Amino acid sequence: MSKEIKFNEETLALCHKMMKRYPEGKHKSAIIPILHIAQAEFGGWLSPEVMDYVASILKIQSIEVYEVASFYSMFNLQPVGKCVLDICRTSSCWVRGAEDVVKHLEKKLEIKAGETTKDGMFTIKMVECLGSCGTAPMLQCGASYHENLTLDKVDKLIEEYRTAGKQRSYTDLDYKNTL
Repeated sequence: MSKEIKFNEETLALCHKMMKRYPEGKHKSAIIPILHIAQAEFGGWLSPEVMDYVASILKIQSIEVYEVASFYSMFNLQPVGKCVLDICRTSSCWVRGAEDVVKHLEKKLEIKAGETTKDGMFTIKMVECLGSCGTAPMLQCGASYHENLTLDKVDKLIEEYRTAGKQRSYTDLDYKNTL
């Protein structure tokens, strides 16, 4: 039997408080922070059922939630590892060695971009510009940026995350203190 998709009372109250930041009829504007909360609460990714639940809270059509969740790379639409390594694949990073970083990670972790390691620890995810062109190549893991990457820096990051046993991530953010 699958887990019921429902926020606890405190989290639901937080969502309603976020919605009240916006004028009547404009509650949809709270979609991104509520999707972050949903992703954090329901296993690090947004299943269709979770997105439907968010739509019901916001009183909007499910497709409106799907559109937002599928547009932004910070949302995961399939299960991911504890550490999602978002690697910028745009020009500045690619010219400055992101391709080498990706190949190195794929070899080191024994997975391809878009896959998760067998132990569920790492997922390699190719994303559009992360806004760090001057310090390329870079990757993001959760809320942490890692810039001016070298293969040695990548090895140290992997070891650091593996030792910590979890990512420093969006899912670790304390949404209860955001208001």
